[in-house]
Amino acid sequence: MINGSSLARLLFRHLHFTHTTLFTIVISILIACITAPTAIAITSEEMLSDPVLEQRARDLSKQLRCLVCQNQSIDDSDADLARDLRIEVRSQITKGETDGIILEKLRQKYGDYVLLNPPLDQGTLFLWVAPFGFIGVGIIIVMLARKQRANPRKANLNAADQTLIKKMVANRNHDNENKQT
Repeated sequence: MINGSSLARLLFRHLHFTHTTLFTIVISILIACITAPTAIAITSEEMLSDPVLEQRARDLSKQLRCLVCQNQSIDDSDADLARDLRIEVRSQITKGETDGIILEKLRQKYGDYVLLNPPLDQGTLFLWVAPFGFIGVGIIIVMLARKQRANPRKANLNAADQTLIKKMVANRNHDNENKQT
């Protein structure tokens, strides 16, 4: 037979186990969320043996856009094309090419879109200026709307129309007074 204290001990053990399990689950989820964005798409076969050259390759890969993914660097992408571009960058580095030459070769081959931060030139000028233009148009629209609200137009009514409106308002006020009493 189970008495009150035995039942309390069983419940405490069960609750302690539940809290521990819940704590473990929450910590596991937090660790998964924190480490998920830092997952690396680079495989061990791609990595260079020299850590200095590998860091240089990683820095270059972070400047290049994956042409398959949306706004993701080739350093973060798992796409086959991103893998090919990472291998191309590493092969150029091992040949002794400078960062500028590597970026320029890829830019000539794939266009400005391959760069995550495209340069300011005639082809990309609209992309750089358009946000300011849209903000300016928005400010003008708001100013015009405020101006119209501040200066309401007066209706051009003749004397007969004004008299009719005054009678209608007086009748409405008279009807409202009768309803209240």
